[in-house]
Amino acid sequence: MDISVIAFLALLVAVAALRLVELRISKQHQREMLGRGAAKVDEPRFRWMVALHTLVLIGAAVEVVFLHRPFIPVLAAVMFVIFLAANAVRWWVIRTLGEHWNVQVVDSTRLGVVTSGPFRFVRHPNYAAVFAEMIALPLIHTAWITALLGTVAHIVVLSQRLSTEERVLFANPDYRAAMAGKPRFLPGLF
Repeated sequence: MDISVIAFLALLVAVAALRLVELRISKQHQREMLGRGAAKVDEPRFRWMVALHTLVLIGAAVEVVFLHRPFIPVLAAVMFVIFLAANAVRWWVIRTLGEHWNVQVVDSTRLGVVTSGPFRFVRHPNYAAVFAEMIALPLIHTAWITALLGTVAHIVVLSQRLSTEERVLFANPDYRAAMAGKPRFLPGLF
């Protein structure tokens, strides 16, 4: 097996491990928030998001190994930079939200509305970062089918997730006042 394939598979394993760490952080934050009066929102589509993230990791590995995708250094370098930038934004979001951050929809607005960090510019910087990451990660080793299908599936899953999350968030007048004029994902766009 080529060294680029081994390195790519190691990266996918590292991302999977990081997701497990994030799930632990999320569960801890949920316990703390629920103890302070936040309310967990019923979100039956959450499992689709988990499945999508898992399938992108598996799909990228399968595509690279079994379809013998080439390693294109220039493409890999650009996609790796995008991947790193997306992860930097994701961890900026996690740090900024503190105990408010978790992977499920929780109505924590009565505990305060976070408007600092990347939330000064957009309402959902984490989703923009995850979207960029899910496109860039497979393309590091030219897994274009996974990147394409993952992007389409992510648009579908995210649109459903956002309708639930924004319904909860905008029900709070403080959130509405602080965030209604901000774009969803990218400053100055959409």
